[in-house]
Order: sequence, then C-alpha cells, then structure tokens
Amino acid sequence: MRFQRVSMESFKCYDDADLTLDPGVTVIHGLNGSGKSSLLEACFFALYGSKALDENLGDVITIGADDCTVELWFTHAGGEYHITRRVRNTGERPTTAKCVLESPDGTFEGARAVRRRVTELLRMDSEAFVNCAYVRQGEVNKLINASASDRQDMLDDLLQLGKLEEYRERASDARRGVKNVRDEKRSQLDQLDDQIEAKEEKGLHERLNSLESDLSETTAEIDRIEGQRETAAETLERATTVLEEHEERREQLTELTGDIEKLEGEITETEREREQLKERISGLKTERTELETDLDETIAATDLAEPDPDRVEDRLDELEERADDLRSRIESQKLKAQKHNSEAESRQSEAEDLDSRAEAKREEADDLESALEAARETVAERREKLDDIDAEIETLEARFADSDIDRESAGDHRDSVAGDLEEARKRVTELGTKVESERESLREAEALLEEGKCPECGQDVAESPHVESIEDDREGVAELESDLEAARERVESLEDDLERAESLAEAADRLDSLESNRTNVVQLIEEKESGLEADEERIAELRESADELESEAEEKREAASEAEDEAAEARSVIGECNQEHQQVKQAIQRLERVTELLDAVDDRENDIEQLREKRSQQAEMNEQRRERLAEKRERKQELAEKVDENRIEEARNERERAEAYIEKADGKLEELREERDDLQTAIGGVTNELEELEELRDRREELADTVSKLDALYDESEQLQGMYGTLRAELRQRNVETLERMLNETFSLVYQNDSYSHIELDGEYQLTVYQKDGDPLEPEQLSGGERALFNLSLRCAIYRLLAEGIEGAAPMPPLILDEPTVFLDSGHVTQLLDLVAYMRDEVGVAQILVVSHDEELVGAADDLVRVEKSATTNRSHVSRVERIEETVAELAD
Repeated sequence: MRFQRVSMESFKCYDDADLTLDPGVTVIHGLNGSGKSSLLEACFFALYGSKALDENLGDVITIGADDCTVELWFTHAGGEYHITRRVRNTGERPTTAKCVLESPDGTFEGARAVRRRVTELLRMDSEAFVNCAYVRQGEVNKLINASASDRQDMLDDLLQLGKLEEYRERASDARRGVKNVRDEKRSQLDQLDDQIEAKEEKGLHERLNSLESDLSETTAEIDRIEGQRETAAETLERATTVLEEHEERREQLTELTGDIEKLEGEITETEREREQLKERISGLKTERTELETDLDETIAATDLAEPDPDRVEDRLDELEERADDLRSRIESQKLKAQKHNSEAESRQSEAEDLDSRAEAKREEADDLESALEAARETVAERREKLDDIDAEIETLEARFADSDIDRESAGDHRDSVAGDLEEARKRVTELGTKVESERESLREAEALLEEGKCPECGQDVAESPHVESIEDDREGVAELESDLEAARERVESLEDDLERAESLAEAADRLDSLESNRTNVVQLIEEKESGLEADEERIAELRESADELESEAEEKREAASEAEDEAAEARSVIGECNQEHQQVKQAIQRLERVTELLDAVDDRENDIEQLREKRSQQAEMNEQRRERLAEKRERKQELAEKVDENRIEEARNERERAEAYIEKADGKLEELREERDDLQTAIGGVTNELEELEELRDRREELADTVSKLDALYDESEQLQGMYGTLRAELRQRNVETLERMLNETFSLVYQNDSYSHIELDGEYQLTVYQKDGDPLEPEQLSGGERALFNLSLRCAIYRLLAEGIEGAAPMPPLILDEPTVFLDSGHVTQLLDLVAYMRDEVGVAQILVVSHDEELVGAADDLVRVEKSATTNRSHVSRVERIEETVAELAD
C-alpha cells in the first residue's frame, strides 16, 4: 500500500492543504506545534474515521468553520483507491455528512461500510494499524511498556493468531451446543417411549371396528329419509314454479306500465329541448354578426387591406422574426455589459484584495518584529528556568546520597513496605475477630458456670469432667490480646516506614520529571535561538512584498475603469433595441387579435350547424319512441289475458303440504347427521391416534439415529477444539522465533556498542535484554534513548515479519514515524537514520513517512515537505522543498 495524495479543508489547524506523497523516505519538517502531525492524522482519519480519533469528532473541524473535508488517494495491490470524508458540526452534535470509498471493486458509502472495507483490504483495524505501522507521537515506548499479556494480545492480533483462538472458542461452543442438543434429544427419546407404550395399551383397532359398524347403520337410515325428502322437494319445486310464473307476469305488467309512462315523459321532454335549441341558434347568429363588425374595425388598424388568413400568418412570421432578431441583439448586448461589469468588479475586487494582502503583510511584519523581541525575552526567561531546574535536581540528588535507598529502587521499596503494611493490617483484623469470638465464648462459659452448669457440655458441675477448662480459655484470650497489641504496634511502625518510602519515591519521580523537563527546555532554547535570524529576514521580505502588491493594485483599478466605460456603451444599445422591440410587439398583438376574431366567426358558424343537426336527430328519436310505446301497450294487453286464478290456488296448497313434510324430515335428518358426525369424529380420533402411534414410532427411529449422529459429532468437535489450540501454539512459537531473530538483527544494526549481547523473546512475548556479561535486564531498565531505539527496533521487526509473512498478497501500509527523536540524543539520532535507511534499502519498504522537528533527519529524505504556521492567522500550510541538498547545507550553517 502507498499513500499518493492527501487533501484537507478546515481540518484542525489547516484552512486548506493538498500534498502529494511519493515513494521512498518523505520527511515532514517544521517547528514544534506547526501542524506536522496533523497531516498524518488526516491520512489515519480518512482510513478509519472516528476510530482513529482520541478526541471528539467535532474537534477535527477548524475553529470557526462548520464542516471539514479530508480526501486520501492511495494504491493497494495494484488498484487505485480514493476516500472522501466530510464532517459537519451545525446541529446538536457533529456528524459524518459524507463518507465514500471509490475502489476497483465499486463504490462504498457510509462511515461503517468504508471502515469495514478498509479493514478488509489492509487486514487490520485502526488499533492494529497503530501497533504495526504508525508510531504516533508520545507512543514510542508503547510496546515495551505494555505488560507481557497485553503485548501478546497486540502481536497475536497483528499475526492473525487471534482468529485461531476465536475458532477454538467456537469449536468449544459448538461442542457444548452439541452436548446440550444430544441431552435434549435423549430426553425426547425417553418421552417418546413412554407415549408409545401408553397408546399401545388403549386397544385402538378394536374400538375402530365397533365405531365403523355403527356408522354404516346410521348412514343407511339417512339415505332412506333423504330419498323421501327429495320427492317432496320436487313437488314443492313444481308448485313454486307455477307461483313464480304468476308473480313474474304481474311484475312484467307493472314494469310495462312504468315503461309506457317513462316513454311518454321522454317524448314531451325532447320536444321542449328542440324549442330551446331553436332559441340558441338565433342567439349564435347575433354573436356572429357582432364578431364580423369587430373584425372589420381591427383590420382597419393594421397595414392589411383585407382579412386574408394566409396574409395575416405571413405578416406575423415577419414581425416575430424581427422580434427574435431584436431579442437576440439585446441578449448579446446584455452579455457584453455583464461581461464588462464582471470584469470591472473583478479588477476592483482584485485591487482591494491586493491592498488587503499588502496590509496583512505589513501587519505580519510588525507582529513578527514584536514576536522577535518577545522570543529574545523568552530565551532569557528559559535560561533562568534552566538554572532553577539544575538547582532542584542537585537538592534531590543530595537527598538520595544521604539515604540508604538509591533512586532506582525507591519505587520497589515503597511497594514492598506497602505490601508488608497490608499484610500487617490483615493480621490485626484477623486477630481482632478471633479475640472477640473467644471473649464471647468465655462469657457464655462463665454464665453457664454461674448457673451450675458445665461450660462445655451443659451438665451439672458435679457430674461434668470439663469444669477446669475455663481457666485455659481465659489464658488463651489473654494471649490473643497480647498478640493483637503487638500486631497493632507493627502496623504503626510500618505506616511510618511507608510515609518515608513514599516521600523517597516521589522524589525519584520528581527527578525523572525534572531531567525530562531540562532536556525539553534546552531544546526549546536552541529552537528559539535558531529562528531569530530567519525572522529578521522574513520581516524584510514581507515589507518588500507589500510594496509590490500595492503597485499591482493600482494597475487593477485602472483596468476596472476601462471595463466600466465599455459596459455603459452596451447598455445604451440595449435601450434603443428595447424601444423598437416594443413597437413590433404591439403590431404582433393586433395581428393575433385578427386571427382570434377569424377563428371566433368560424366557431359560431360551426356551432349553428351542429345545433341544427342535433334538432333533426331529436325529431328522429321521438318517432322511434312513439313506435316503442305502441309495442309496449300491445304486450300489456296480451299478459293481462294469460292470468289463471284457479291454477294458482291449487299450486299454493301443494306447496304447503310439501313444506310441512320437508320440515319434519329435516328434523330427523339433523338428529341422524349429528349421530353420524359424532361417530365420524370418534373414528377420526381413533384413526388419528393410530397415525400418531405410527408417527411416534417413526420419530423414535429418526430420533435414535439423530442421537447416534450427535454422539459422533460431539467427539469430532472435541477433536477440532484441541486441534485449533495446538495449531495456535505452534504458529505462535514459529512467529516468536522469527520475530526474535529479526529484532536482534535490527537492534544490533542501530545500537552498535559493546554493552549488550542479544535480546530474548519467549513464547509469552516476555522481552529480556542480555548484557555482554550475561546479566539479564528488563527493557524498562534501559536509558531513555536506548529504550526508544529498542522500541523502534521492535516495531520495525514486527513490520518486517508481517511483510514477509504476507508475501505480497496484501501489501503493507507505509511505515509512519511521528516525532521518533523525542527521547533521543544526537548520537542516537544518527542510529535512527541508519534504521530508516535499512528499512528502505534492505527490507524494501516502499514508503516511509517521518514527522520531525529535528534538522538531522532532513538529510535522510528522498522527499522533503516543510510545514509552517502563520503567526497572524494561526493556520498551517505545507510546501515541498525541491532542492534538499541546499536546504541541508543551510541548516548545517
């Protein structure tokens, strides 16, 4: 993986920045607090979002801005990738407004989807990225200060061994799950055996035969009654048909009467509508005459001799073409005026901007001059502070010279005394509880003795053999009280010792802090003094640049005046065109009115013709209605003659007799059907029980087979669990051996002296440094510079192990070192340069990014980027140094 480019808007101390990152070693150089680390944090944030932040999401946004945007371009495994993240802080809490990853595999949107895809690509989450490739500022000693178990978790996670432990735990969970399922299935098998035995005892087959015989007899009786009922139903149907035909004729007579009345009404209504249409035709003729008069008057106001539609259309086309030409010319002149106006405003704005920039440079020069004087005062103050620190260090060192406890063992001595005090306090508590218990027992015994009872068995004193034991109890209580008093005295003594030990430990911590502060103060003094001459040169450059900007602003104002004159000329042409366009527009409106009147006259003539045709159609419709009216009157007469009252009465009697029999038969059939349903239900119940019995037997056979398979699966999952544990241990040992070899190679390269022979890394990731005489040391016992080099060697060895283990399938991220020289003196910085060169040339790391204020690292750069912060705006900006050799020479001078 290689970073190609990072772009930022309103990110932390940057208003905007855009930086291209090339292969090789890139050194990002600048003063402390200039914003160097923020460039790397932007890359890290682009990859992992909020997971890359120690602070609130809104803290990445520049103060005063509402949102910020970070974009990162990188290559990975031959593919091109582009991430965009935008954070908005305009609501109650900051939110990710946009998060998009463009990749060869498609586009991923949303913070979680992008972070998940980046983790899959790199095979590491944000924490693993920091532990492997990104040595952040202040965390150079993170790995060696971690406990062995924490270090083991970090490295196992990086080497993907955590997956094997996850798989082993899954296999264990699966084994427990199989056992639970197997036990449950065995329980179900026992229940099935009980259910099968219970059903076999019911004699289901005998019960089924008896119920089926009763059902046959009941069904035969139902069939007999249903036959007789069917005959009665046929009689009822015939009588009903006769009555329905009679009723249907009556309904037809009623319907015909209504139809006759309706036709008579429709004929009358249509005749009335024909009279109305006649009146409307007369009104339309009047309107046509008025429109023709209006048309003649409108033609007289135009340049046309007669209302010829074709001539009107031709003249309209001519006028509209002229109007289009005028509009086009007006738009052209408007654009010209707008262009010159914009040019004038732009030149005026540029002039004002140049004036503003000139003023800003003069103000910056004044501020720098003030800051220069303040810096000289700060150097003097820091030299006084350095003297105070030296005096306090001398006082504290004298305190350890007078004590039998040295500085290095003060913390261990305090912990030892605290442990002894804790044990002594526990002893006091135990003895206090025991004394109280013994006293209570003694009081109870004395109370029994006063009552004439044995203190031990409760018998009468005369018969008891244990009365003398109460004296032994009193002696025991006294002895315990004496031990308790001695234990309390030991606690008081240890509390005094602990107070002295804590005082010495605090003094040791204070000494460490003072020595670290002294180094920082010396470094700050050197940095301040080195920047004074550069500030003086910068002041002169700013004032010269301000003069040039003011001259350029005057030229811009002259160009703005010329553009304003040209814009005024264009506006004059626009006025003339607008006047002519208004005259053409009025002529077009008069011709359009002629067209409208011609159309209106045609419409009135068409309406008159349509209404005449409608009156003719209505006359024909009434003739048809009169013919239908005569037919319906004749049909009504025929139906009235077919009605036979005697046949109707006979049909009513037959219907009543048939209905009475059917009602009686239905009652009997209902009883028999209920009986049949009960028998069928009982048969169904017995049949279901027989089917359930067969199903139970089948289920028992399947369940027995399942239990057998679960037994085999339990054994397999147990073997799989053991296999994952063994494989994880073997792989860890192999990685530990390889990592130990690489660590020794790297440490021997950067730490070239005769103090240490080798480093040992055991299977639990416990680190030990061996001196030339064979004595072991914990990494924490190394000096600050040695410890920093040791940790950098370990981080580079881990990076190398991962790169060689992956074998190119997933290229490693860039190796990122953020302020790696914080704890190094000048000699150790040279060794750090050797380590960087080794990782680039020997290990073959494609891209190494180093952030540092240390000038010694500039010479190691293949590519040099300078970061500076404006004293007036407090905003950072980046620039690429093209001539690195000249820059190195200048820094050396």
